Amino acid sequence: MTVVPVTSVRETAVRTLRAAAAATGRLVGGLGTASRALGVLLLAAVAAVTAPAGIGLLLAPLALRALHALARRERERLARRGVDIVPPDPPPVRLRSALADPTTRRELRWLVRHGTLGLLLGLLGLLLPLCAVRDTTFPLWWWLVPETTTTSVGVGTAHTWLDAVAAMLLGVGWTAILLGLGPGMARLQAAPARRLLAAGPGTDLSLRVAELTATRAAALDAHATELRRIERSLHDGAQNRLVSVTVLLGAARRMAARDPAGADELLERAQSAAEQALAELRSVARGILPPVLADRGLAGALSGLAADCGVPCRVEADVPERCAASVEATAYFVVAEALTNIARHSGAERASVTVRARGGRLRLRIEDDGRGGADEEGGSGLTGIRRRVAALDGTLRLTSPPGGPTLLEADLPCGG
Repeated sequence: MTVVPVTSVRETAVRTLRAAAAATGRLVGGLGTASRALGVLLLAAVAAVTAPAGIGLLLAPLALRALHALARRERERLARRGVDIVPPDPPPVRLRSALADPTTRRELRWLVRHGTLGLLLGLLGLLLPLCAVRDTTFPLWWWLVPETTTTSVGVGTAHTWLDAVAAMLLGVGWTAILLGLGPGMARLQAAPARRLLAAGPGTDLSLRVAELTATRAAALDAHATELRRIERSLHDGAQNRLVSVTVLLGAARRMAARDPAGADELLERAQSAAEQALAELRSVARGILPPVLADRGLAGALSGLAADCGVPCRVEADVPERCAASVEATAYFVVAEALTNIARHSGAERASVTVRARGGRLRLRIEDDGRGGADEEGGSGLTGIRRRVAALDGTLRLTSPPGGPTLLEADLPCGG
């Protein structure tokens, strides 16, 4: 007889629950774009039907802009869920060119599928959990309203406890469907976008190759800059301190016999220089990979940064699982540099840091109520932040109008 370990059963159950929860989130997220897709689809149909009367010619540009905007929004939504879709070249907006454009035709095919099947799957992703909870808990409350209570599908009224238990079994069935079919439903909902919203097989990907080449060059440059910073910190700081410690110890040894008081003074100076060298070495080590990340995780490390910030700062972190070490280190340095800029240059009274990990992406949002006007060319460290983020194939967006507020958003892949 084969005995299945309890830990493996528990781990399997946890993985199944997490997969179902993630699938539900993707389905409900797709419901938002699917409902908009149905609206755009109806607008396009009205434009096509009324084109002979001339009204459709006025509606067609609006429908095209709505189609392209919705397709772009769907790519961004799936990218936040960890689905990387290489976008095609921007499609034309003139009606005659758009009708002959392969990208527009592919987006129209996606619109039909997402506005119909995607909408249905999104509704199922929204209703199945509600039905499962409603029917599974049915025996707990049915007796409070026995004459009007029916199952979630609107069939039957419970008059006895046996009827209530039957409704509970229906809820168990909904739960089983959600656990077993939820991930597949989410993949089915996203499949048209994967296939139709990506760059076509004949698309020139040279721009994407150039972008990746530039990102790789920026990553190498950022790495070289970091190495120079570490070398300079060691050479100008700790190394000079240690040299002075050696000189002071040598002088103290020679003075020990003839001038013990002077030797003690030199030893005190040597001890002070050694402590300063140790502090600088610790600072360099923290600059390479902060130990607080390993000890307290990203949320705890960011709370420590906020506590040391010169401006009152609120941290809201929702990171259920650990990301790759390089990603956490980049997020830490982005927040550290941003908070330093806020304290030095913004004149802000309050700041906030929000961190979310969803769908394989780590998103940072740093905001302050300062004077605004942040400029990457002004030597504020924003260029270094952008290079760090680009090195992980992430994105960075800065919004800082004169007068404020300033908003810095970074999006990183959790896997690094």
